[in-house]
Amino acid sequence: MILGMTTATYTLIHVLISLVGIASGLVVVFGLLGGKRLDGWTALFLATTVATSVTGFGFPFDHLLPSHKVGILSLVLLAIAILARYAFHLAGSWRVVYVISAVVALYLNVFVGVVQAFEKVQALKALAPTQKEPPFLVAQLVVLVIFITLTILAAIKFRNQPLRAA
Repeated sequence: MILGMTTATYTLIHVLISLVGIASGLVVVFGLLGGKRLDGWTALFLATTVATSVTGFGFPFDHLLPSHKVGILSLVLLAIAILARYAFHLAGSWRVVYVISAVVALYLNVFVGVVQAFEKVQALKALAPTQKEPPFLVAQLVVLVIFITLTILAAIKFRNQPLRAA
């Protein structure tokens, strides 16, 4: 039991929150590419991505795992993104700080999603049972390259566009 729920129920809620975070994060990133703040989507993305990281710590553990380190890093990045967006209102260099921290937090969520896919989807697990095999490494490299590209483009486009609420 976790917070009064079965582990299966807690896991399902955690996964659903993660998927909402990823989907809304992708919408936000494409908004950034068009110079749009997308206030509602941004709030949903930041809230669900924080919730994803926080609920990740609810699973039983007896020592610090790599997933916990990713969760801690994600929470730090999200704190920076939230401060840049809501406390500093994207003023000056806070705009780029926001873009980088938000997109990297999204990347970490997707990174964990790929890890989980290779652990839980039997066809993927068969391709990379230890996650050290080329299919896993290639998948993570492709995701990394996509997010590096998106981060750079979003930082350029969002910086050079007048802010528009959408």
